[in-house]
Amino acid sequence: MQRSNRELWYALLTIALITAGYDLAIVRLGEIPAASGLVGHGLGIVGFLLMLMTETLYSLRRRSRYVRWGRMATWLRVHIFTGVVGPYLVLLHTSWKFNGLAGAVMLLTLVVVVSGFTGRYIYTAIPRTASGIEVEIRQLESEIAAAEVELQNWLADARWSTGPLVQRLAYLPEGPHNPLLLVLGRPLLEWNYHLQWWRAKRRMDPATRAQARELEKLVGRRRTLHRQRASMAVARRMLATWRSIHIPISVVLFTAALVHIGAAIYYATLLR
Repeated sequence: MQRSNRELWYALLTIALITAGYDLAIVRLGEIPAASGLVGHGLGIVGFLLMLMTETLYSLRRRSRYVRWGRMATWLRVHIFTGVVGPYLVLLHTSWKFNGLAGAVMLLTLVVVVSGFTGRYIYTAIPRTASGIEVEIRQLESEIAAAEVELQNWLADARWSTGPLVQRLAYLPEGPHNPLLLVLGRPLLEWNYHLQWWRAKRRMDPATRAQARELEKLVGRRRTLHRQRASMAVARRMLATWRSIHIPISVVLFTAALVHIGAAIYYATLLR
């Protein structure tokens, strides 16, 4: 399944709009909005609610046997969006002061965000359907067989005047045999793979280059499937290990955040 990063682009666009509004508030107030002020409280409340949504909605959808609203992939995109925008609002809420419990909460927030991006990276190493459901090994083997047949049919087609260089590109090494490297080193492996194709296509005539582009897609599809098959078991274990670390940190974060909110209400409201 081809994954996009739309949710990250939406999050960055939202952050840009929030930043513009925050800068406008600074101009209107003549100073950075205080955490205890109307703007600061608003940022903190909305940010905390978004972070709470991040930690609850996707998990409930994934674990519930009865609630089947929306695709898992959609819920994951919402999870990522709120997990990026929420912490940014909390950061603005601090007024750039990181003392005491508030500073500890912000540090934990940063740790959870970095952990979340790590989990997303591992998550994308596991093959899934368009609905976000994990693909089983049998289905993956079937897709590999179909991709191999399609590639062989393309190479055997008499219409293509493929030379030795194109034939060699069709059977580039799949990558290292270490499954851990196949999971963690994907960007580097893909960069090296596309670099080899780019160098080879520079030496081709226009007609052969057009054929090579089509072949590159077929070979790339087969390559991705082989990598997913070789690293699936390790990626699943890594994701399980990540969850066993990420979830307790998130619990500590929200416990500290609730204590901070309770203290803010007590000292700023009840003692006045």
